[in-house]
Amino acid sequence: MKTVYSYIILCLIITVTYSCEKSDTVEQDEEVIILPENRLPQVKINTNGATIVDEPKINAQMTITINDEVDYDGNIGIEIRGSSSQSFPKKQFGFETRDDANEDLDVSLLGFPEEEDWILYAPYSDKSLIRNMLIYDLSREIGRYASRAKFVDVIINESYNGVYVLMEKLKRDDNRININKLRENENSGEDLTGGYILKIDKADGPNNTIYTNINSITSTYAPNDASSGQEIHFLYDTPDEGDITQEQRTYISNYMLAFENALSSNYFTDPNTGYSAYIETQSFIDFFLLTELSNNVDGYRLSTWLVKDKNEKLQMGPIWDFNLAFGNADYCAGGATNVWAYKFNERCSNDFWQIPFWWDRLLEDPEFVSQLKLRWVELRGGSLSNSAILQKIDSYTETLSLSGGIQENFEKWPVLGQYVWPNNFVGNSYEEEKNYLIEWIEDRLNWLDTEITEL
Repeated sequence: MKTVYSYIILCLIITVTYSCEKSDTVEQDEEVIILPENRLPQVKINTNGATIVDEPKINAQMTITINDEVDYDGNIGIEIRGSSSQSFPKKQFGFETRDDANEDLDVSLLGFPEEEDWILYAPYSDKSLIRNMLIYDLSREIGRYASRAKFVDVIINESYNGVYVLMEKLKRDDNRININKLRENENSGEDLTGGYILKIDKADGPNNTIYTNINSITSTYAPNDASSGQEIHFLYDTPDEGDITQEQRTYISNYMLAFENALSSNYFTDPNTGYSAYIETQSFIDFFLLTELSNNVDGYRLSTWLVKDKNEKLQMGPIWDFNLAFGNADYCAGGATNVWAYKFNERCSNDFWQIPFWWDRLLEDPEFVSQLKLRWVELRGGSLSNSAILQKIDSYTETLSLSGGIQENFEKWPVLGQYVWPNNFVGNSYEEEKNYLIEWIEDRLNWLDTEITEL
């Protein structure tokens, strides 16, 4: 009787957010007591009965607590975000923090720099829950800005909705994409040179294949190996299609054309007249290495950001949206550890979204290859070493385990052991998903060590 009584007491001291029942979905040997200090930050959203939709943002209230201390308590505007992920029952959201008059308000959330635009990313097909977190942290460690991010629990209208990642929305800001703000009246001289943000991505709107001279720049160069007449488009992000002036359109369009002309020319390796006159080469190298490390099946062709600051060269990045990376896609060799991501067009020449010719051409330049090799060796001795990456994975999974997040998330969304598009691997437990990710990364690193050396 004493044993039974002790068990009941243990269950009662667990925070009410978590269940004492043992889940059949998540592999677990014994009941876990969740200590308050181990809980993830709690993001509680109240929509006052309204349904969150994909545009427009609806008014709501949000409270964020960390270890029962209030981090934020105020108004927000919230909407569903994402493209293919919108088909998942676990939705991801974009939201703006607002003041009492429902006007945008810059605030600091979870210790991040103040801003108004935020994202609640919802890992669903990524059953490790950590792929985006991992690559963003690695990017910042090697000196390239990526969205700051932290795991949180999300509760909507008093109903638990799973483990999310609260992250910064990519935008021009001193603490995010730190470039000059290009104003509408800046249409000549050096003012016209930046800053611009472009994207290689799906078009906005219900038909994401529609590109026009209003929303984008169309490359004059066809992608290598494309078999269906595909084109490459550079979407206007900042200034966006509604704000950019004709002079600014002309400038950035001509800049992209000049870069591509130089890269495709016979003198493309010339340091003064070739491609390096137009791009910050090191940013291209770092982007390449992060994309190849993860074999991101969307890499180079979707969710790809380009930045042109005032009086500066074109830069690649920041990186974005790696939920299908690290072996989590079952098409176009997205699950393979022994293929080049930049060779996507060879494998899937009919896909609508192809990769620009840039990367094949850059790798024809001995100087680019030499710099790439040196950078790989440098990073493999530090941030991209096996031990450094595995230490990060262990840290994430320990945080999620101690918080009860793994168990609760998969009780809410019982997808372990089930195929969720586009899984390349389906583990029957979280431990199997984690081990697959680790083994995949180790195999990938071994392959890249050999292949980069032989470039």
